[in-house]
Amino acid sequence: MTGPFTLIAFHAHPDDEALLMGGTLARLAAEGHRVVLAVATDGEAGAAAASYRDSGQLAAHRRTELDRSAAALGCARVVRFGFKDSGSAGPAAEGGFSTLPVEAAAAPLIELLRAEQADALTIYDPAGGYGHPDHRQVYTAGKYAAEQAGTRLVLEATIDRRLIRRLIRIVEAIPGILPAVKASAYDDAYAPAAAITHRVDVRAYTEQKRQSFAAHASQASSDDDARTLGLLLKLPPWLFRRMLGREWYVEHGRTPGRPLDDVFASLR
Repeated sequence: MTGPFTLIAFHAHPDDEALLMGGTLARLAAEGHRVVLAVATDGEAGAAAASYRDSGQLAAHRRTELDRSAAALGCARVVRFGFKDSGSAGPAAEGGFSTLPVEAAAAPLIELLRAEQADALTIYDPAGGYGHPDHRQVYTAGKYAAEQAGTRLVLEATIDRRLIRRLIRIVEAIPGILPAVKASAYDDAYAPAAAITHRVDVRAYTEQKRQSFAAHASQASSDDDARTLGLLLKLPPWLFRRMLGREWYVEHGRTPGRPLDDVFASLR
């Protein structure tokens, strides 16, 4: 196979695509591949400033933001599955995405993989990155869907654990920025360096990535503490490019070695 390829990027909430793999999606679209963005929930339980939450329209805001983000990244199609956001604080919401049997959670994704004749699927690592229950379900349901649909290439979108812990230690040293964030909470988050199979250079696409971040205005807002998205948008372009110019993946079935820059290497 020589491409172009079709990749479905499966995410739990609007803005996850921007933070974890916005540069990769922009790069693949620019290189002529078909990028389909599939999102499990509308993120209605997400944190946001009162101006978004009090209107009762947070889900609607986030749907619009997702469309703007996808346009900035060059995605060919956006598919919303409409599952209920489980929330991240306390017990999962009744009927939330994370509480569903894997067959139910995976059903629309299986249908989409088959309809698109997808060559590749991205999910999350088993920890769900930082542990959000909907993120863990993306891993479980995505892995199951790929098996059922016969999708050859499955990649976990993740972060090199060493790097995020290093960044959080810097944040910890600056009083008042993100007081609730502790490096120790990331001992088992994301993926260890030894498991990484792909380190993708997206430095040429960080402007599109920044536009994707900016599209998710509700998720950069807060009444009482700083939000990661908002803090990253305040970085000067040169530092944004330096800090966010690489993205990481773990390919199922590939033995880790020197990380690859081509997410479709196994298909070529």
